[in-house]
Amino acid sequence: MQQYVLTLTCPDRPGIVRALADGIVRAEGNILENAQFSDPVTGTFCVRTQFETTLEDEDAVRDRVGAGLSSFDPVLSIRPAGRRPRVLLMVSRFDHCLVDLLYRWEIGELPVDIPVVVSNHKDARPLVERHGIPFGWIPVGRDPSGPNSKAAAEARLFDLIEEHAVDVVVLARYMQVLSDDACRRLAGRAINIHHSFLPGFKGAKPYHQAYARGVKLIGATAHYVTADLDEGPIIEQDVVRVTHAQDAEALVAIGRDVERVVLARALKLHADNRVILTGHRTVVFG
Repeated sequence: MQQYVLTLTCPDRPGIVRALADGIVRAEGNILENAQFSDPVTGTFCVRTQFETTLEDEDAVRDRVGAGLSSFDPVLSIRPAGRRPRVLLMVSRFDHCLVDLLYRWEIGELPVDIPVVVSNHKDARPLVERHGIPFGWIPVGRDPSGPNSKAAAEARLFDLIEEHAVDVVVLARYMQVLSDDACRRLAGRAINIHHSFLPGFKGAKPYHQAYARGVKLIGATAHYVTADLDEGPIIEQDVVRVTHAQDAEALVAIGRDVERVVLARALKLHADNRVILTGHRTVVFG
């Protein structure tokens, strides 16, 4: 039996679930897991279904399932459950998220393949190459007309994305802002992580700013990348309570832990096709 993961979004109206179930039956399928949601904000129906079938031809499965759904104007995705998305990781000098993702990938906790890691610095090269993964150094200079301009760096990045057939890009504390054009090209398939103090504590040393203001909660947010800096659709968040007895360096350490966990959760949810975009929001089937 071959298992498939199906996601579907379309304008909400009666008959969608019946048409989907009929299509799976036509594909000789059996539903193993199903989750659905009608978004009242956008009027969008969202569903994620995992099913098994005796059919071995992927195209036949897609044709039979989709045959009765065309009238609903759906955005439909069907992939074999065992097919792992290919992830390009991007990092700068702070490597805590990179280390965590590589460890989770190595022990089989993250259902992804990592064909390449990219950085604008060389610091992470030894770590990445110890894991047997190619390391791409793409420096980003300040001269907009120079050989290492942002435009030239992003051109090299997209060459690597194409060369390695990358499905999703993860900014694992990559400290360069992507251009609006890059954000558009990566829409819905680039994930970023940041501390949840934004926009309250912008600029350098946000944890030190938070300590100076006596915060009691610190956290992290993983979201899809958009041209609006750190304001993309949110995938996952978490917070940790802190006290006045913890200094700024303690907050930094706690913040690193939260960032690691939140980014790993977000990537796993995306890899499992459990995140559906509905405008500026997400539907997350846990």
